[in-house]
Parts: sequence; C-alpha cells; structure tokens
Amino acid sequence: MHNNVLILDFGSQYTQLIARRVRELNIYSEIKPFNKLPEDLSDYKAVILSGSPSSVRSEQAPHPDLSEIKGKKPLLGICYGAQYLSHFNGGNVAPSATREYGRANLSFVKNDEEFLKGLHQGSQVWMSHSDTIKELPKGGVRLASTHDVENAAFKIDGETTYGIQFHPEVYHTTDGKKLLENFLVNIAGLKQDWTPDAFVETTVEELKKEIGDDKVILGLSGGVDSSVAAMLLHKAIGDHLHCIFVNNGLLRKNEFESVLDQYKHMGLNVKGVDASARFLDALKGESDPEGKRKIIGRVFIEVFDDESHKVENAKWLAQGTIYPDRIESVSASGGPSAVIKSHHNVGGLPDYMKLKVVEPLKMLFKDEVRRVGASMGMSPEILGRHPFPGPGLGIRILGDITAEKVAILQEVDAIFIEGLKKWGLYDKVWQAGAMLLPVDSVGVMGDERTYEKCVALRAVESTDGMTADWVNLPYEFLQKTSNDIINKVKGVNRVVYDISSKPPATIEWE
Repeated sequence: MHNNVLILDFGSQYTQLIARRVRELNIYSEIKPFNKLPEDLSDYKAVILSGSPSSVRSEQAPHPDLSEIKGKKPLLGICYGAQYLSHFNGGNVAPSATREYGRANLSFVKNDEEFLKGLHQGSQVWMSHSDTIKELPKGGVRLASTHDVENAAFKIDGETTYGIQFHPEVYHTTDGKKLLENFLVNIAGLKQDWTPDAFVETTVEELKKEIGDDKVILGLSGGVDSSVAAMLLHKAIGDHLHCIFVNNGLLRKNEFESVLDQYKHMGLNVKGVDASARFLDALKGESDPEGKRKIIGRVFIEVFDDESHKVENAKWLAQGTIYPDRIESVSASGGPSAVIKSHHNVGGLPDYMKLKVVEPLKMLFKDEVRRVGASMGMSPEILGRHPFPGPGLGIRILGDITAEKVAILQEVDAIFIEGLKKWGLYDKVWQAGAMLLPVDSVGVMGDERTYEKCVALRAVESTDGMTADWVNLPYEFLQKTSNDIINKVKGVNRVVYDISSKPPATIEWE
C-alpha cells in the first residue's frame, strides 16, 4: 500500500484514538513507537506525531530523527508533537502560566487557510498540556488561538508541516475529524479508499498466496473476532480451514449448541468438542481466581492439541488477534513497553505444536472487525455479541466451581441477557453478565425460611474494555429481572446490581 499514514507514538493515552479517527476517514494508518521509526518510509504519504506525558524541555524528552520526514512529507504534530516541532526548530516552549485541560474555544482562526477549512471562531477544542509554545519555530505562521493559548495552531512556511496544541482525535474537539480530513485529504492528497470491502478483497488474496493448499486450524470461541477471522479464511481456502469449538463446561446456557448451529449456516467446517466434564473435573476444589484461569488455560491447550492432531498435515494456526492486542505502546518513562497479548482461546500454545501462525485481523480495531464482518454478510447476532471472557463462567463463580453452581449461574445469566434483548437494551450495553457470589443469605418464600445464594448483575458501557462505566438500567427492568430470577432459579433468593466503574473496579469480579 502506498496510501498510508504513519503515527509516531510518544506515549499519549490518545494515540490509538488518532489511528481510529484516521481510519474513519477510510484512510489506512499504522502506529509505531517514536524510537522504532521504519527504515523504509516510502509507503507513508503523511506522518502524525502524537501527544505525550513528557515535556520537550526535559532531558529525557522523546527525540527521534525526523530529517527524512520534516519538509519532505506532510507532517502534523499534535500537542507534544507540535511542541516538539517548535522546540527543536528554533521556537520556544515554556511552562504555561495557566495549565489548560479540557474544553476551550478558538478565539482566532486565520481566514482562507486550507488546514482550518470548516473551523470557525468559537469552535470547541480539547486541551491537555502544561507546557505551551511561546515562540513559533523558524518559518512558523500562527493559524489559530484560544483565549489562553496564543499559538493553538501553526504551519511552517514552505513546508506541509503543521502543529496544533489541542487534540483533534477526541470527540470533545467538535471539528477534529474535519481538521484531520483537511490535512490528510486536501493537503497530503491521500485517497479515501480503505474500506471494509477493499480490506476483504485484499486480505483474501494475500491469504490465498500465503497459505496455498495448506491446512489451517482455528480455535473458535463464538465471539466476533474469531468468527470474522474464520469467514475471511473460509473465503480464501474453503474446507482447508478446520475450526474447533471447545465446550469447556463454562459457556452460557445452550451456547455450545446454538453457536454450532450458527456456524453451520455460515458454511464453515467446524468440529464441536464437548470437554465440559474434563474441565469441571480439573477445576474441582480450586477457588483461587488465578488458579482457575491457569487450569482452564492448561486443559484448553490439552484438548486443542488432541483435536489438532486429528487434522492430518495441518501447517497453520489461525488466531483472531486484533490490532490493539499487538500495538507496542510507549511508556511514560520513554521506553517502549510491549502490551501484546494472545487471543484468549489459543494464548500460550506450547512449542511442540509446530504450526505457523496466521492472523487475518491483526491490523484491525474492534469496530473495524464488525464492519468487515458486515461487509461479508455475517449475521448481526454474531457481530453484535457482547464480549465474553475466555474462562467463561469460571471467573463469574466466585470460589470453587461445581456443576450445580454452573447450572444455577447459566439460568440466571440467561434470564438477564434475554431480558436485555426483550427490552431493547442489549445493543446499548457493551458487556453484561451475572456473578454467583459465595454468600448465602436468609430469605422467605411462601411461609418458609430460605438460606440460599446471592447473585450480582453487571452491565457496563465501554469502547475497548480499558475503562468502563456501569449502565443505568431502568428500575422497572431490574425489578422484573430480579423477580424472574428469584422465582425461576432454584437456589437463589437475592439479586443485587453492581454500580461500580472501571477503574477502580474491574468488569469481571475475578
């Protein structure tokens, strides 16, 4: 591809958001750590410098060599990136007299400037800095100001180099997307041709070339990522893709059967393996959360390995890994910190499984995965499915796990999830589920005293699971759901609703 945007990450919490906003313009972008500049820059038609928790005035300030970029390619510095362009090119960056965080409004916008086309005086922007540009770099021309920041935007004469001291990638900057479009389309001349259909077409051709007639094994989870990865591979290699869907005994009610049925209608070559007894036996007596995770992971590997040996001459292992799992981010200390995690279904496969890895979704964000799936005609029911943890109900049953506890929680969870769907709330929630607590409480049913379990319901809204807030579900819905659970699920006499956010709490209880 020769229509790419390179985003250099200086450690900003918003760097991934820059990439997402660029891709929303149907322009492909990649994130690289500032200290791992690609040797070959010919594939990139524009470069964006991210923000950073660092100060350019610090001796430890991130300081890459931009000699092959500045003045040679369209370049946009955001916040720290703008201060970097000033500080190291004859300008002056100093501590701000009034630290500016949050909403601000443009008080001056230079007329007839292509970069600011569509932005007007009074336009809202989002600030997040304690330093400010006192003097512009050599050749710098002021383009915009706020009441407190004189040099909110600038350009360098004779170059397609721009700097802004606000964040166009966050929604609080009202015209941020328009500004990025001005820079990338009107100034850098990039084409807006990176669409889900184009991705499918290109990826299928690449998979055909890479895999040829080899066989591929993929561990399906029933979730969005592995399902979309399976469909892409199926388009490329057909029945040479062998999907394995393992029932670990900790899935939702009837999920093993319903997911297999969904996949049957998608034309996939899927084998369902019911290993629930094996998992529950291995988990017997274990109540430590980390201990349970390790057991579930180990037994999954054993089952997956057993089944993969039944596929003769398999050469590849497919994973539903997505871009946020692979991005190397930059730590606040200035060094790159790897934040790569494995897909939960096949993470940590042993070395003796000598399979090459193929990851069709490795450059996509979650919302892009859904759009790609939709472009292939996949069911909205699969694409809209809430995330579900790899260890399943194993980390929603606090304490040790028994078949009886699993059955109770499956019934509770089914009532909750079906209720969300009936009330039109399911798609407004990012993730929902029920927890079985290690608490027995006194209750009264009819004229009898009961001493039974307590369950907690949890529903959160989020974009990526890194942070989350509890959803304010209607009281009438919670009342109906609570009544249904207590009346229909034997062994439960108390229902509570979790109203804690992440942080400080986590989405799952274990």
